[in-house]
Amino acid sequence: MGIPGLRLASTLMLVFAALSLAGCASVSGGAPVGGFVERSVRVDGAEHRYQVFVPAQRRRGKSLPTILFLHGTGERGDDGDKPTRAGIGPYVRAHADTFPALVVFPQAPEGRDWNGVAAAIAFAALEAASEEFGGDPDRTYLTGLSMGGYGTWELGLMQPRRFAALVPICGGLTAPRAERDLFVGPLRDEADKPAALAQRLKHLPVWIFHGAKDDVVPPGESRAAYAAFKAAGAANVRYTEFPEANHNSWDPAYAQTPELWPWLFAQRRK
Repeated sequence: MGIPGLRLASTLMLVFAALSLAGCASVSGGAPVGGFVERSVRVDGAEHRYQVFVPAQRRRGKSLPTILFLHGTGERGDDGDKPTRAGIGPYVRAHADTFPALVVFPQAPEGRDWNGVAAAIAFAALEAASEEFGGDPDRTYLTGLSMGGYGTWELGLMQPRRFAALVPICGGLTAPRAERDLFVGPLRDEADKPAALAQRLKHLPVWIFHGAKDDVVPPGESRAAYAAFKAAGAANVRYTEFPEANHNSWDPAYAQTPELWPWLFAQRRK
């Protein structure tokens, strides 16, 4: 009677161990993989939560392509989770088994755009996540939607040699409405903002997305930026305008433009 009992106990222990490992989705060193993990960084004396998607497929000793994603106004706050619920996050969740990149989701505090302390939070989260999970500094990409589209230009101009490519979605350079004080800080005093943007970033691969029917941030902002890049002789700039899309051009960009991903991951910092 003692031996069967031991066998049953051993079997149960193995089952519980397997369930525990499946739930953790961890590898040696405790680094979670194949899902989202919460982290925090301290900026200006305060803790700021953010999330990181860690790919399921990792090769020991190999660094990971890394995406810094900047959310829009609706995802601001301090919960650390909302930035994963719109934009690239749902696409990554749907392809968690195969998506090959580390994705960092910082969160701007309430009432803040992607400048000042919010920009500092984004860079700090990128640094911390890249160090912990092995992000590749030569394959680090910046993308964002709406306010985060403005932020993509903002952070790209702040550190123009940091990123391998930029993908701004339904963003702009100036305030879309008179009552909204939204702008790209490094260009604020420039008379010709698109031309100044292109001159400073023409060395970078850029793919701009916008909806033709956008009544929140007019597509003219992205059209002007694209034209300026072309006039500046940028070698690798693309513009896609979705004819039936309003402000939500991020879903067709991330989820319905399959050529985006091979293009993005082919880019390396020069």
